[in-house]
Amino acid sequence: MTAHRAAGGLRNLEGHTEFDIVWPWARAEPQRPGTTAVLRVKDEARSLPFVLPPLLRACDQVLVVDNGSSDGTPEVARRVADDSGHTDHLTVLDYPFEVARAGREHLLQPELSVHSLSYFYNWCFSQVATRYSWKWDGDMVLTTEGEVSVADLSWQVGNVDVIVRVPRHGLYLADERTAYLDLGWRNAEEWGFPMTPDFVYTKAYEWEIRTTPTHVRSIALPHGLCVELKYLDGDEFAHWTDPASFATSYRNRRKRREWEVFNALREGTVPAGVVELRAPDDQHVVDYVTRVWLPAAPRPLQVGEAALEAWPSTASAAG
Repeated sequence: MTAHRAAGGLRNLEGHTEFDIVWPWARAEPQRPGTTAVLRVKDEARSLPFVLPPLLRACDQVLVVDNGSSDGTPEVARRVADDSGHTDHLTVLDYPFEVARAGREHLLQPELSVHSLSYFYNWCFSQVATRYSWKWDGDMVLTTEGEVSVADLSWQVGNVDVIVRVPRHGLYLADERTAYLDLGWRNAEEWGFPMTPDFVYTKAYEWEIRTTPTHVRSIALPHGLCVELKYLDGDEFAHWTDPASFATSYRNRRKRREWEVFNALREGTVPAGVVELRAPDDQHVVDYVTRVWLPAAPRPLQVGEAALEAWPSTASAAG
């Protein structure tokens, strides 16, 4: 819990003073009302055109922190913001240090090193100027319902200590028209946090974890508001030291599900609880799923055990 011991901020072990952490609540200027979505990204150029537009509309600010992309991710982020008319909502920063991968690399890295996951996350969130923040990934896409929900929360969560859980569903992309939506796993992680000293990042076993006081209220959004893009032609587990360890790790049950679904789909098998979706010829499958299929799906959305019964491995939905 190193982060708790420094009221004003943190100094990194390597002496990179320009990347020392100064907490927002310790700075002279007051924190503004509103919400900021913080994306820590590396090589997310093909996802950001889907991720950023609804997020830029739903949040007061979006902060993209690039960590060594080689595919033009920062330029794509700026172009998408320009094209959507929300240039003033976007900030793009660069974090130039190699960050330890989740798992063993993270466990071996000192918490106050610039290469530590927890230090990296704390530095990213120390750039936030609003009173509330969303931890967001560079492959998480809001549906039309999700966009409205996050936008509505933006004016409600600024002055209260509450964390928000955002369920998300893996969307495995085969090509521009075909994708597989995993509804067989319930995943409602904590993604919304107040920007106060009680909510900072510290080191856990496989990854970073945000500290949360036990008395803080937690609310969960409904299922069906967010998908997480996973490309079947890519390396979806490059940010892990040893992805194969998912098969034997109890703590990584969610990652084990992703590993199993990803590899099954690549081998031509559609697991139970996974829905095959095909978009019309004039629509990208990501747009089809987030703007048409999920918003029209019956509510409550059948997820987890219910979905395993509702969507057997042969199920499909045509565009």
